[in-house]
Amino acid sequence: MTDIASGPATDRPAPPLIERAKLFGNPSRSGGRISPDGRWLSWIAPHQGVMNIWLAPIDALSDAIAVTHETVRPIREYIWAPDSRSLLFVQDKSGDENFLLYGVDVATRHERCLTPFENTVVQIIGTSVAIKDRILVGLNNRDPHWHDIHSLDLNSGALTEVLRGDGFAGFLADDNLTLRMALSPNVAGGYDFFRILDNAVEPEAFATTTLDDALTTQPAGFTVDGTTLYWIDSRGRNTAALIAQDVATGETSIVAQDDRADIGAVLANPKTGRVEAYSATYLTPEWIAVDPAVADDLAFLHDQLDGTVTVTSRTDADDKWTISNDPVTGPPVAWLYDRGGRQLTRLYDTRPELAGAPLVPMHPVEIAARDGLVLPSYLTLPHGTASAGAARPDHTLPMVLLVHGGPWARDNFAFNAYHQWLANRGYAVLSVNFRGSTGFGKAFISAADLQWGAAMHDDLVDAVRWAVDEGIAQPEKVAIMGGSYGGYATLVGLTFTPELFACGVDIVGPSNLETLLETIPPYWEAAREQFHQRMGDPRHAEGLQMLKDRSPLYKADRIIRPLLIGQGANDPRVNQAESDQIVGAMRAKGIPVTYVLFPDEGHGFARPENNIAFNAIAEDFLATCLGGRAEPADDTLAASSAIVSQSAG
Repeated sequence: MTDIASGPATDRPAPPLIERAKLFGNPSRSGGRISPDGRWLSWIAPHQGVMNIWLAPIDALSDAIAVTHETVRPIREYIWAPDSRSLLFVQDKSGDENFLLYGVDVATRHERCLTPFENTVVQIIGTSVAIKDRILVGLNNRDPHWHDIHSLDLNSGALTEVLRGDGFAGFLADDNLTLRMALSPNVAGGYDFFRILDNAVEPEAFATTTLDDALTTQPAGFTVDGTTLYWIDSRGRNTAALIAQDVATGETSIVAQDDRADIGAVLANPKTGRVEAYSATYLTPEWIAVDPAVADDLAFLHDQLDGTVTVTSRTDADDKWTISNDPVTGPPVAWLYDRGGRQLTRLYDTRPELAGAPLVPMHPVEIAARDGLVLPSYLTLPHGTASAGAARPDHTLPMVLLVHGGPWARDNFAFNAYHQWLANRGYAVLSVNFRGSTGFGKAFISAADLQWGAAMHDDLVDAVRWAVDEGIAQPEKVAIMGGSYGGYATLVGLTFTPELFACGVDIVGPSNLETLLETIPPYWEAAREQFHQRMGDPRHAEGLQMLKDRSPLYKADRIIRPLLIGQGANDPRVNQAESDQIVGAMRAKGIPVTYVLFPDEGHGFARPENNIAFNAIAEDFLATCLGGRAEPADDTLAASSAIVSQSAG
C-alpha cells in the first residue's frame, strides 16, 4: 500500500494512523442532560461494552451509576420525564426500527416498557411544563400506517386513547396536553392543517401547503399560555422563516429569517415557551438571540468556547444549562453552565482518547453546478498536505466523495469522524450538499424533483470536476462512498458514469427505485404522495418508466470499477433485497463485487463492533483502489456479525 501522505511533492512525514476504534468505537460519554428539577445529571456511556444511561447527583458526579442494562444494542437517545422522576428512552430490536418507549425510575432504578406492543413505533407527541406526570404518545399498534394518540401516565404506566390517527401525518398539542392541530397529506404533495376541538378534528383545513413547501413549512409549537403558535414557514418566500401567529386573531409576524438558509432550530424559554434564540446554517452554524434575557449568556458562551455552542438542556428554574461544544477539529465537549455566576464546568470529552491525535480542519466551500446552482460543501485534507491551514493541498490527492443520505437531509460543518478517518488515511474528503439537500430554501429542494440519477448526480459529477480543476483531486483516483441515498448515489456513479470513479462503497443504498417505493415502512404512508412527486410516480406508466430508468439495477452490466456493498438484514427502509438484487445481477454477468451483510443490523450499523468491522473492510478496499494507508484489521471482523461474500469476475 502506498503512503500518499508523504508523496513526491512534499517531504513531510506521514502522521500516525488514528485507530478506527478511537473514531468509531463507543464514546466515553455523550448526551449529557440536567434534570428539570436541577438535582441530577445524566448521560449515555458504556456499561459492559454497550451504551447505557448513567445518572449522578449534580453535586456528586463521581457517584454515577448505570441505570439501564442493555447488553446488545446501544441506547442512542433519551429524555427526562417532565417531573424528573424517570428517564425515558426508545429501543428497537436488531435494527428493525420498531422503537418502543421505556422508563427508568430514578429512585428505585426499576426499568419497564411503557409501550409493550409488537411491530410498533412510538412517537412522543407532547410534553408539558404544567402537567409533569403525563405525556402524549403516538402508537401504530392498531394500524401500522397511522399513529393513534394516547395519554401516558408516567407513574402508573396507564395508556388512554385520545384520538385515532387514521389518515393523519402528525399532531400538535399545547402545554395542557390538549390536541390542537392535525396534519394530513394532500394530493398536491403537501399537507392540510386542521384544528382540533375537544379531541375532534374539524372538517375544514385552516391552512395548506403544496409540494413546494412540504419540507419547509410546519408548526413549531405553542407558547405555554397557548396564545402564540410558532411556525417554521416558507410560504410566500424561499427560505423558511420563524413566524409567530397570534392564536386569537390569526395575525402573524416574522421572528427570524435568513436569506440564504432556513431557520433550523430554536431556543425556547422552559417556563413560557417563548423563543429566545434561533439558529441558521448556510455554511457554518450561527445562533442569534432575539430576547435580551439570553443574549448575554450566548455571547459569554461563544466568547469562552471555540466552535459551535448548543444548549442541550435547561432546568425548570432556568438557572443551569448543559452545553455541547463542537470545536469541529476535535470531538464535542460537554459543559455545565451556571447562569447566575457565569461559570462553566467541564463535564466530559466525548472521545478523550483522540487527545493529541493528528486531527485536521474542515473547510467550507461553495461549488457551482453546471446550471449555476451554488452547492454548499465541505472539504477536509490530510494532515500536512496544505500550507498553514489552506483549503487547497500543495499537490493533488486521491479523493473520496462522501455523499450524505436522505436525500432530504444535509451535510454540516461539524466534527465528522468519517472525514477525519479518511483524511488520516491520505485522502481528500469532499461532502456536497447537492440539490435536494435541506436547509437552503425550498427552491434548492425543488430543483431535485424527479432528478434522482439525473441533475442530482450531475451535481456530484460537477463537484468532482471542480476538485480536479482546483488541484485537489487526482482525476483517476476518486472514490464515491455513502449510505442510504448516498449508497444509491454510489451505485449511480458506477453505472451511469462508469469511468468517472475509481471505485465505490455503497452502504444500505437502494438499487431499484420501483421496489424501494413498494416496500417503504407502512408508517411512512403519509409521505407516499410526496415520494411519488419527487422521485417518480409508479401509478402511471411514465413515472414507472422513470423509476426504472433511474435505477442502477438495470445498468449493472455497465459496472467496470470495484464495488463494496454493506447491508443490514433487518433494514425496514432499504430492504436487504435492494442489495441482493444488484449483487445478483452483477454476479450473473460475472462482475466482481464484495458484499457484507450484518444479520443484526438495520438501516446503518448501530453496534460499534459492526461499524468498525465494515470500516476496516472499506479501508482495505479503498487502499487497494486509491493507494492510501490502512490499519491492519486483526480480529476486527471476528468481533462483528459480518458475513462477507466476494465474487471475482
